[in-house]
Amino acid sequence: MTETPVSTAPSVCAPLPEPCGRVYRRDGRTVVALRDEIDIATAALIGPALDGATSQDTPQLVVDLTEVSFLDCSGLNLLCRARRRALDRDGRFWLVCDCPRILRLLRAGRLHDLFRPVATPDEAFRRAAAPDDAPRAAESAAATGSRPGTEHGPAHPPSALSRAPRPAGRGSGELSPVRPRTRRT
Repeated sequence: MTETPVSTAPSVCAPLPEPCGRVYRRDGRTVVALRDEIDIATAALIGPALDGATSQDTPQLVVDLTEVSFLDCSGLNLLCRARRRALDRDGRFWLVCDCPRILRLLRAGRLHDLFRPVATPDEAFRRAAAPDDAPRAAESAAATGSRPGTEHGPAHPPSALSRAPRPAGRGSGELSPVRPRTRRT
């Protein structure tokens, strides 16, 4: 397990400004370890480093969010773009994240099943050594609009709230009877 700073590694990665994190190579993979907050202001600084890490043929990219305390939609956009670029070039992408707040955001955006984050960089490298059938299956399911587990029924049963009958009236989609207006004299 050797770490090589990106400046001496045979790579075309753009440097990442120090406050945002660092880029290095480990076991033939590029690791972009981000830190602090990823918002619209820092996304412009991080984007070129992720683009550089995914610009070569068959990029092997690990994005490490273990030191990230905040992620907004600009950060989600960066992650989606980096993943798409890696897979479009027949590469692989792994996401490392253990922050409950960020994991909740991934679930809310329905990206958790797509990214399949792991808790530690070592776990990402163990997963990297495994065959890549599972990421491709998740990618094809996302491309067709299906969800994993839907061939045998929904992955999550509908909640009781979604099955409850809705009353007629405002917001129900049904028309309520209209009463003629009467004039008061």
